[in-house]
Amino acid sequence: MIEPYSVSLFTQSMEQDQNMSLTKTRKRKAAEVDHFSLDELNQDLLEGVLSWLPTSSFLRLCSVCKRWSSIATSQTFKLACSRVPTRDPWFFMVDPHLDQSIVFDTTEKNWKNLNYPSLLRQTQNAKSIPVASSGGLVCFRTVSGNFIISNPVTGACRELPSAFPAGQTQAIQAIAMHSTNCPSYRLVLVYGEFPHLSVKVYDSDKNQWEDEFSLSRKASQESDSSGDETVYFLSKAGDVIATNMQRSPSKQYSSVITVKGGEEVIYFLSFSGTVVACNLAQRTFSEYPRLLPVFFEYSIDLVECGGELLVVVLSEFLESATLRVWKFSEREKSWHHVAAMPPAMSHDFYGKKADINCVGCGDLMLICVNSGEFSGYVLCNLISNEWIELPKCVLNGKSKEFMSAFAFEPRIEACL
Repeated sequence: MIEPYSVSLFTQSMEQDQNMSLTKTRKRKAAEVDHFSLDELNQDLLEGVLSWLPTSSFLRLCSVCKRWSSIATSQTFKLACSRVPTRDPWFFMVDPHLDQSIVFDTTEKNWKNLNYPSLLRQTQNAKSIPVASSGGLVCFRTVSGNFIISNPVTGACRELPSAFPAGQTQAIQAIAMHSTNCPSYRLVLVYGEFPHLSVKVYDSDKNQWEDEFSLSRKASQESDSSGDETVYFLSKAGDVIATNMQRSPSKQYSSVITVKGGEEVIYFLSFSGTVVACNLAQRTFSEYPRLLPVFFEYSIDLVECGGELLVVVLSEFLESATLRVWKFSEREKSWHHVAAMPPAMSHDFYGKKADINCVGCGDLMLICVNSGEFSGYVLCNLISNEWIELPKCVLNGKSKEFMSAFAFEPRIEACL
């Protein structure tokens, strides 16, 4: 018969042996994990793992080893990449020379110089300008009026069929691009002398331009292009102000596209400074009330963030400059203030006649501020209300200056 204290000692000894064995097992497993190599994965698993890496890693795959180099060009790897729901945006920067592909990577928070597409380096396309972007693609317009679609990451590009018969010119009001699902996309043109607007859409699935159609003004709406031009707005102190000073001219092709209830709506700035909303499904358009009056000097641009239209305005008042973000309420038929740059940042723009060009993607918005005295770039997170001034882009020892930007998701699988 074993005494109680002997049983206790035996139990303690067994627990110590088990603990030592468990410790050895854990050490052995840890050692096995430390020596685990991705090369031990089969091809499908390896491609699945690599597809979740930041896209900037793709640019370095070819230099790792032969196996990874082959994966970089594999169709099954591109399929795995297409299953990644979203990627942090890159901003395609536009400089005055239009001969380089420089992007800002929001994941790594740095600038990248990509290979400029060969088709855009050809003499007849040398002065092509970016005009729209969506998904993983950027659209350029050539001097002749044709369009070239490019994937900035891979450098692949192609020219679309001509939208209009040879020799025919149209007064284009807006150009927008929308990716319905990868690899499909639609390029939308709104043209004509306002208010007589027409639309033409390129469908990548059909590889052709659809028949044009006209837009009619909503019957219930009256144009606000005449009459009382006084508009009330909030000053930086929160006071309601009424004013009537001159504003700056609107920007060429400034437009965004959203999908509401399955219907595509394209927004652009008219020459009179109003925001025009074109419902492509209903084939109608309407003008929103002026945010600021025609007799007020300011810089304005449209962005799309989180599927919503936002308007960014840089204006001067009370011996300071303010940059504010506004959203239109369809229910109340009025503008609502949703965000503002910290006064300490926006005050630097006072008296410099600065112009803003903005682009949005998800919760992020990039603002390019330019004047004859300086240029700068501010990244805003609309959810956290964080405003960050980006570092200067230095290339070959010289600081680059950009006029505007276009947002896209860096996707190697994006097809043309």
